[in-house]
Amino acid sequence: MSLHPTIARVTDRIRARSESARGLYLERMGKAALQGPARGHLACGNQAHAYAAMGADKEALAAGRLPNIGIVTAYNDMLSAHQPFETYPQLIREAARRAGATAQVAGGVPAMCDGVTQGQAGMELSLFSRDVIALAAGVSLSHNTFDAALFLGVCDKIVPGLIIAAATFSHLPAIFVPAGPMTSGLPNDEKSAVRNAYAKGEIGRDALMAAEMASYHGPGTCTFYGTANTNQMLMEFMGLHLPGSSFVNPGTPLREALTVAAVERAAQITAQGNDFRPVGEILDERAFVNGLVGLMATGGSTNLVLHLPAMARAAGVLLDLQDFADISEAVPLMAKVYPNGLADVNHFHAAGGLGYMIGQLLDAGLLHGDAKTVAGDGLSLYRQEPKLKDGKLVWEGGAETTLNDKILRPAGDPFAKTGGLKQLTGNLGRGVIKVSAVAPERHIIEAPARIFHDQEEVKAAFKRGEFTTDTVVVVRFQGPQANGMPELHSLTPTLSVLQERGLRVALVTDGRMSGASGKVPAAIHVSPEAAAGGPLARLREGDIIRLDAVAGTLSVLAADFDSRTPVTADLSANGFGTGRELFEAFRRMVGPSDQGAGVVV
Repeated sequence: MSLHPTIARVTDRIRARSESARGLYLERMGKAALQGPARGHLACGNQAHAYAAMGADKEALAAGRLPNIGIVTAYNDMLSAHQPFETYPQLIREAARRAGATAQVAGGVPAMCDGVTQGQAGMELSLFSRDVIALAAGVSLSHNTFDAALFLGVCDKIVPGLIIAAATFSHLPAIFVPAGPMTSGLPNDEKSAVRNAYAKGEIGRDALMAAEMASYHGPGTCTFYGTANTNQMLMEFMGLHLPGSSFVNPGTPLREALTVAAVERAAQITAQGNDFRPVGEILDERAFVNGLVGLMATGGSTNLVLHLPAMARAAGVLLDLQDFADISEAVPLMAKVYPNGLADVNHFHAAGGLGYMIGQLLDAGLLHGDAKTVAGDGLSLYRQEPKLKDGKLVWEGGAETTLNDKILRPAGDPFAKTGGLKQLTGNLGRGVIKVSAVAPERHIIEAPARIFHDQEEVKAAFKRGEFTTDTVVVVRFQGPQANGMPELHSLTPTLSVLQERGLRVALVTDGRMSGASGKVPAAIHVSPEAAAGGPLARLREGDIIRLDAVAGTLSVLAADFDSRTPVTADLSANGFGTGRELFEAFRRMVGPSDQGAGVVV
């Protein structure tokens, strides 16, 4: 199937825009690769320090003939998605020995849980943790004793941060090793109903806690299709996971077999072998376009609109919001997974999952089938499904038809003809909206503005009964310079209740919403942000705002708007407590959200 003209056009545009940056990146990668295995250049004293604690592997490491795999782990047991990684290093070391290699934990990176910090001060560190993770992974690999890297990470900022680090060490092969989703618990729609009932004051905290614990109940990623599971989809579409490995549950024989296979594959693709695959070659414009296609086809997290440009920039590839918008218009929405539907990722996987979807998109010409991957040349390898047969891992052809058309549909008969992510532009700036879960009659909202500088102020106004008419809730001074751009997901129950009461409501913010953005229209990531004197800082209470997701516009209907002086806000409270003091330099240096809100790239 020939490549869809929009996919070809956007790819060519990205390639042309990135020519200088990508060329410099590849030149640097080539020079690093030509130097050969880095540990061969280390002095004996350097190497002795690196191998001192490696026991039976010391002799093989000192000889320098076998590939040495560096493990960068985001393990902690506060994140359910990362708890399974506790036992991975020993499993990886044993698998490496059997594969004729060695493996060492190069270092650990922090991994915070947005579910824990949601609505709390710690959320103001969340986005910046991506840059900390990239820096920490860079320190881990800076010892220059590795021939390939395995990255153990799953959740929101962790995978993007690890990708930035992997791209920076472009000459090393890199494979991302997932842990899989937790088994299904309380259905997501039931959990949402309980949250809404609590927001209305109809139930107490004990009932809310019981529902939350029944939903988030074991090891693995949360089962809704938020940022963590969108990350896992991306790693498969971009060819950095082994095929079919994203949504296999933790603690199963197949999960362990896939981890062992990742180690074996990492050993095969080092410079010492015959299939050298440095990650910098995989992370080209085709990989990122494939990732964008996957984001739209699955109705994935809006957080990736921030992360993908930052990830790509680290590899010399320059993405723009227009690329997202154009690809969204060309790619059908093929999946309905909560919050865009009732199913969770386990149901999605059982219905045919990523293998079926990739096959459909390849057949429709919507993916770069010639992209290089860690598994081999060509994305068609990712149509396959891993299975254990007689204790041996094999890959076989995946589902040819959907096994549940209420969850997963073919590209020719999708849930929607477009991916549901729209760019918004107008006199209020530039932002995005995810409409895949928003009812069509709510794609255009025109109403007076209520202006807040804190999400808690919105909740307090709700409790006082102040929202009685159609309203556009504006929460400004929530951008990366102001307070680190926290998610405002804790507003979802409040806004959902207002919508259920028959009001036409929308959210406009220079902050983030969430990977769980749902049925309330939300214009997010508005840039330039208010703290930088952006247009949101000129809004006044009662201004009529028009959010038009059909035309892709975000405007205020005020004749004197351009002549107004921007307001300022007292942001001193954002600068201390819960570690926020440590991130003042990040707030000063961070880039705009429409370029990825990056600090280190």
